[in-house]
Amino acid sequence: MAFAWKASGLTYNRYLAVAARVVRRSLKEQPRLQAERRGEMDLRFAKWQNGKQGENKNLATANAAAMAEGAGQGQQ
Repeated sequence: MAFAWKASGLTYNRYLAVAARVVRRSLKEQPRLQAERRGEMDLRFAKWQNGKQGENKNLATANAAAMAEGAGQGQQ
């Protein structure tokens, strides 16, 4: 017997994200706001060259820029 999340095509991480969102939304106002703030992520990365760390960049912003650049190159 397979797990329900697996049978529906979800990954375990996606299943956990959906379950966490449902629990956060079911809370009362003040605890819900605190839980939503904990659920936000701000991922950053830095490219290293020659043993030196480059500028820290926001992952979501860099990903969106790379996707836009890739889409622009695909149209040519």
